[in-house]
This record gives sequence, structure tokens and C-alpha cells, in this order.
Amino acid sequence: DVFGPVALAIVIVIICEPFRRPLDRRGWPAWAGTTAVIVLAYLILLAMAALLWLAGTQFARLIGDLVSEGGLAGTADDVVSWLQTLGLDEEASAAAASVLDPDTLIGIAQSLGSTVLSVATALFFVCAYIIFLAVDASRYRQAPALFGATKGEVLERIARLNTGIRRYYVVNAAFGAVVAIIDGLALWWMGVPAPVVWAILAFVTNFIPNIGFVLGLIPPAILAFVVGGWPLLLGVIAVYCVVNVVLQVLVQPKFVSDAVDLSLTLSFFSVIFWTFVIGPLGAILSIPLTLLVRAVVLEGDPGATWARWVSGDRT
Repeated sequence: DVFGPVALAIVIVIICEPFRRPLDRRGWPAWAGTTAVIVLAYLILLAMAALLWLAGTQFARLIGDLVSEGGLAGTADDVVSWLQTLGLDEEASAAAASVLDPDTLIGIAQSLGSTVLSVATALFFVCAYIIFLAVDASRYRQAPALFGATKGEVLERIARLNTGIRRYYVVNAAFGAVVAIIDGLALWWMGVPAPVVWAILAFVTNFIPNIGFVLGLIPPAILAFVVGGWPLLLGVIAVYCVVNVVLQVLVQPKFVSDAVDLSLTLSFFSVIFWTFVIGPLGAILSIPLTLLVRAVVLEGDPGATWARWVSGDRT
């Protein structure tokens, strides 16, 4: 509840900080550059909140429609019957079919209210942190002139970390937008309900290394099975495998490797670790937080070259 909003605010300010430079070059006062950073950061937060609100309201409406039409209950019964024909016992069949249980999904939809409240509270603190961080960032820009002779190596590490974080999120946002548009259009063409929700989910999960593709696929795949059976389910899986695997697995890593330089094993572990530490937000912030830990713990130690190389740093 404390560290998550701070980490998110730091990452947003790092992303927005370069927009201060054109104003500084033109001789504008420091407060103007700080205001520009704050306004841009708030626009990013507003866009995030709008996407969450749109996805949440459409998801709740979708669940209500499916429950009222009885499609979920019928599909759950079909799944149980099919699993029992494969030889699974009643307990295993019931556990597998619980994913489609109407009461479970209604509970998820009803919990959106408390989730929205907690997200709104976190965003309030993020907005406050952004103001403080943006003001301090203006002051910290004087550090190279004041301490460059004695702390030049530390300042260089910080600059390299900031550049890596910005490149990582810019590249992921660009590829995430492409993936979301293609997935959304494909789901709309195939007749899967609420394609906008799943497009937003595809965009968000694109920021989660390694397992984001799977997390973005499961909900629309289940819904496709509910409304269209096995043919539609296999169609959704095929589209996601072609689009997401080609872009996220084959193309995107080549663009982010220079900014991240983390091994695949460490990237995967970082998602699990930071999610455990600060919750779901940790999955999205896992790479920047891991880069920060490496910059603080390893890059300042001349004897840690081997550990840096193992982590994926090409040193």
C-alpha cells in the first residue's frame, strides 16, 4: 500500500522528465518545466484510470448478460460432463468447472466496486508523490554540475538506469498498442463479446515479461468457449499465438534488450518476486525495480562483474 504507489510515481516521473529539457533550453523558469512534467504525468494517470474504468464497467455488464441468459450455467454443465467422460473424478471436474461458475464470476464483478475504491486511493497518493518527485527532480538536475567531479560514476549509473526505464516502457507501450488493436479487431470479427475489454487486457499484460501473453489470453479464451464452443476457443488461441508470439516473443525482445539486459530466468523470477512484495502492480513494475536493485547493489561493486553478467548485463 505504501511502496507500490511510490514506485509507480517514480517510474512515471522518470518517463516524463525529458519533457522538461526543451523548456530549459529555451530559458524558461524551473517551475514551468516542473509543471509540464506534472501535467504530462497526470495525463498518463488519467488515461490509465479511463482504461480501467472502461474495462471494469464493460466486464461487469458482460457478466450480468451472460448470467441472465443462462449461458454460463449451461457451459459449466457441459464442461463437467466432458471431463467426467475423460475419466476425471467428480472433485476434479467440479474444480475445473468452477472457473465458469456464475456465482464466482458475479462475485468478481461485484468486487469491482471495492477494487475501484482501492485503486482510487492509490492514485490519490500517486498524484501527490508525482508533485513532490517532479519538484525534487528539478533540483537534482543540478547534481552533475555540483558533484560531477566526485560522484560522476554514480550519476552515470543513475542516468543509464533512467534511460533504460524510459526505453523499456516506450517500446512496450508501442508494441502493446499494436497487439491490443490487432487482438481487439480479431475478437470483434470472430464475435467474442466485449473485445475492447480484452484489447485493454492485452495492452496491460504486454508490460508483464514472459507470462503476460498467457494472462491476456485466458479470459477471452474462456469467454469464447462459453459463447462459441471449441471452434471459437481454438480460433482465439490461434490468433493470440500468431499475433502475440510473433510480436512479443520474436520481435519485441530485440528492441528492449539494449534497455533491459536481464536474463530470461531473472525476468520471470522478478515478476513473481515483485508481485509477492507489492501485489499485481509489481508485475508491471518488475523490470524497472529489478534494474534499480542491480544498479544499487551490483553496479557499484567492482568485484560484482560476474554477478552482473549472470543477471544478463553485457557489462
